[in-house]
Amino acid sequence: MKNIIYTLIIILCTSFGFAQQTPAAKQSKPIAITGATAHLGNGEVIENSLIVFKDGKLTTVSSNTQIDLSGMEVIKADGKHVYPGFIVPSSTLGLVEIDAVKASSDDDEIGEMNPHIRSIIAYNAESKVVESMRPNGVLMGQIAPQGGRISGTSSIVQFDAWNWEDATVKVNDGIYMNWPSSFSRGRWWLGEDPGLKINDKYSEQVDDLISYFNETKAYAAGDQSIVNLPYAATQGLFDGTKKLYINIDDEKGITDAIHFAKNNKVQHMVIVGGSESYKVADLLKQNNIPVILQRVHLLPSQDDDDYDMSYKLARLLVDKGVMVALNAGGQMERMNSRNLPFYAGTTVAHGLEKEEALKLITSNTAKILGIDQDYGTLEEGKSATLFISEGDALDMRTNKLTHAFIDGRSVSLETHQTELYHRYDEKYKAEK
Repeated sequence: MKNIIYTLIIILCTSFGFAQQTPAAKQSKPIAITGATAHLGNGEVIENSLIVFKDGKLTTVSSNTQIDLSGMEVIKADGKHVYPGFIVPSSTLGLVEIDAVKASSDDDEIGEMNPHIRSIIAYNAESKVVESMRPNGVLMGQIAPQGGRISGTSSIVQFDAWNWEDATVKVNDGIYMNWPSSFSRGRWWLGEDPGLKINDKYSEQVDDLISYFNETKAYAAGDQSIVNLPYAATQGLFDGTKKLYINIDDEKGITDAIHFAKNNKVQHMVIVGGSESYKVADLLKQNNIPVILQRVHLLPSQDDDDYDMSYKLARLLVDKGVMVALNAGGQMERMNSRNLPFYAGTTVAHGLEKEEALKLITSNTAKILGIDQDYGTLEEGKSATLFISEGDALDMRTNKLTHAFIDGRSVSLETHQTELYHRYDEKYKAEK
């Protein structure tokens, strides 16, 4: 019995010691940021700017510094930079805490066709992984499920909240689908050739999707006296209230997915991944289909790809007029989401203008997710979700945040990682 009590005490102490900071209180007085270089997120830059926000909304974004600031909290940011909060799309942040602990993983549901599964219900607002995004300026994200053929429904959250209800910015914004791949790789651990081979079941898998969508439309045309949750969940795809996010990389798959969406009268679709999307850029532009690219810091996906294809892919699409956003897809996607601004920085090194690269993680993402009326740019009337950095936010050497605000609330930039940094930094200095 004693051992049980001691164990419970240790668990409680550990839980309290490692809990996320208390979410910030609502903005209580107007705040003015003066003297900073403001990167608006829409391609514009204002030197020596004045930014004022009240009740969580931006009221002034200008170069006019002659406004009366009495009664405001003034932050002097001369020589610093202000950016809109970065947004990471197509993420599993808050759905998995520790990969090796199965009980902390809730990003995948049993079954193949799960359009009714709502990822937001499983979102953990107190995740320590989510908390670690803020010091790099990543303040919002789209939380998306994985697994199966139709994974479920995504929602958009801000990263400083008590629970998933408080975190929600836009609920059930879209449905995620994993399109079949025309090729597959052999499983080397089973002694198979690890090279690419044709997926013999590709047509059959596509037919399954076509049949399923035919069933959902037949359900919609009926009396619906008996509610079918999966079928009912898809109806937003046809009336335009939801977007269809399709995970697909290869050229044939992207082309087939576009035709599938058009044939089924899906109002809005987005390609996620798209490593070969540059091959069908004209088709994407013609159909006004945006692309959420996977993590920029990836090796080439094909043997005959250019060595820097992942780095320059965003530029190739932007040059063709395709709307592009970046995520952190791939291995360790959740942890790598904190590097989102540096992925955008890599695209600058490979041909994009810096303010154009900034759009990939701000205004473009907000437009794709349908939240651009309130987020993604620094404009009067929009949410005061922004941060101040000592230098260029797209450069890991200079992106050092001094302040961050979500809907006008001043959020903490401390995490368990920064606490460990301070602890060992002090130890090193003391020893030195």
